[in-house]
Amino acid sequence: ATPEDAQEVCAAIREEIEQIGSSEIASNMRILYGGSVKSANVVEIMKQADVDGALIGGASLDPEELARIVKFHAVTE
Repeated sequence: ATPEDAQEVCAAIREEIEQIGSSEIASNMRILYGGSVKSANVVEIMKQADVDGALIGGASLDPEELARIVKFHAVTE
């Protein structure tokens, strides 16, 4: 999946929450993306407006890869 795919899915979830609840609830809701998050794409995924966090799957089985993902914010600062 691309960062744009992550944005599209998270935006759709936020829109659904707004329809079910309210815009206030939707804007305060934290939406996590659970696709193929890796150190190579975490920065671009986390730049997306509606992506508030990431669920790390298979990449968490590699301690070095997980450490790179967890430290992604250092790349953006």
